[in-house]
Amino acid sequence: MKVTIVGAGAVGATTADNLIRRNVAEEIILLDIKEGFAEGKAQDMAQTAALLGFESKIKGVTNDYLSTAGSTVAVITSGIPRKPGMTREELIGTNANIVKSVVENLVKHSPDIIIVIVSNPMDTMTYLALKSSGLPKNRIIGMGGTLDSARFKYQLSEKLNASAADLNAIVIGGHGDTTMIPLIKHSTWNSIPVSNFLTAEEQAEIVHKTMVGGATLTSLIGTSAWYAPGAATAAVVESIVRDQGKLFTASVYLEGEFGQEDINLGVPVIINKKGWDRIIPLQLDEEDKEKFSKSADAVRAMNNVLKEINAL
Repeated sequence: MKVTIVGAGAVGATTADNLIRRNVAEEIILLDIKEGFAEGKAQDMAQTAALLGFESKIKGVTNDYLSTAGSTVAVITSGIPRKPGMTREELIGTNANIVKSVVENLVKHSPDIIIVIVSNPMDTMTYLALKSSGLPKNRIIGMGGTLDSARFKYQLSEKLNASAADLNAIVIGGHGDTTMIPLIKHSTWNSIPVSNFLTAEEQAEIVHKTMVGGATLTSLIGTSAWYAPGAATAAVVESIVRDQGKLFTASVYLEGEFGQEDINLGVPVIINKKGWDRIIPLQLDEEDKEKFSKSADAVRAMNNVLKEINAL
């Protein structure tokens, strides 16, 4: 079982570190365009094997896609990171060319591959990967909703002084500060609605902090976060490789589900060896339906930029 991670920066390396510590794959290929960068990161991680007790092998390569041949799963983190004051929309032009090239090279050497997209703007890059790869829709997954849902649980756990593991809470919609929809009305603490414990004002605060979670970290550390994104990506990959059938929010291609067509958006899905297996329907009230529709409009506007720059 081989997993490839394209992009050996903070998120890619953290994803690899999470995977090898859990022995998720026999071999992990870490690929980057910067000479020696992936090789150094891989060697550094490999030197922790005796200390951490894992058996996974990790190999770093510089732009060598032949080494990725036969990969079951690939993660694409490559692209420029979001800087303070930069929106995900501003990343489209540069990252579209990068993602399209990476997808082409991965599919060339691993035609049965499942691809997990992390690069931003994530929903649009996932849509681009699907349209440019020719792969079945279930083999292209955008990770963003998994991360957003983890951040949502963190905000709830802080306010409730509860274990995040005891909380059920998901975020749907686009992976963006204004497009994500934390479903607080559906959130529970060990099956008890969190609304039983929180005022309307507290719930609104949690939703807001979740939506600006990425931007908050960017302003604090000067670049995009990597620990939680890496852990979220590794969780999705593990559910595929080990056929766990876990329920995550992920950006997948919609063909009428949730009232949307020809778009990738975050919805609850089952992740297993097929990639994403099926979409789980939700009973949304009119307010959340309207939010989802507006989120789709915003993502579709970004997708249209792909056509304007001839990326599609």
